[in-house]
Amino acid sequence: MPDTTIAAALADVRARITAAAKSCGRDPKSITLIAVSKTHDAARAGLAIAAGQRDFGENRVQEAEDKWPGLKAAHPSTLHLIGPLQTNKVRDAVALFDIIHTVDRPRLAEKLGPEMRAQNRRLPCFVQVNTGREEQKAGIDPKDADAFITACCGEWDIPVVGLMCIPPVNEEPALHFAFLREIAKRNGLAQLSMGMSDDFEIAVALGATHIRVGSAIFGTRAKI
Repeated sequence: MPDTTIAAALADVRARITAAAKSCGRDPKSITLIAVSKTHDAARAGLAIAAGQRDFGENRVQEAEDKWPGLKAAHPSTLHLIGPLQTNKVRDAVALFDIIHTVDRPRLAEKLGPEMRAQNRRLPCFVQVNTGREEQKAGIDPKDADAFITACCGEWDIPVVGLMCIPPVNEEPALHFAFLREIAKRNGLAQLSMGMSDDFEIAVALGATHIRVGSAIFGTRAKI
């Protein structure tokens, strides 16, 4: 996608979010658009910033460390970690990111809580649920979600604000979004991180508060 179209693509995605929200009686302002800038360089992220975008998603701590300190210093932005977090990167992630969407296992949670206390940074966190129970995919098994959420909020003192999922590619996403919404509801969690370029309008209809859109804004991701 040419650089000159990033602003236009952002405007189109925002318009689609507004239409999807209004069609189900929701306030479009209740939905946070996360522009997924992973694998795109700082210059392209900067074009999105120039178009008014302030929430961005990155998958890898190292890539974000190379790209975002300068951008954030020049343009206050909210940086979301939306990819798997290795335990040896917890300290760096807590220092750089503002929100973590991928709390997905006990070993990570038991390191994350103390590190946030050590840095005095209470980052809002989402528990990632593997709604499709896919062996190759990160996330807590749905049958363990309630106990894990309770442990995160209590034992590990993590500020869990919601749940996140990535539906299986070949399954109807609405089923997974509705499933995630039910888990969140019974645990008293108001925020849902769900929906990407191909299905974010469905996610909005099912209660998404955060949608993660990459290719519809930046074009096809570069391979790294």
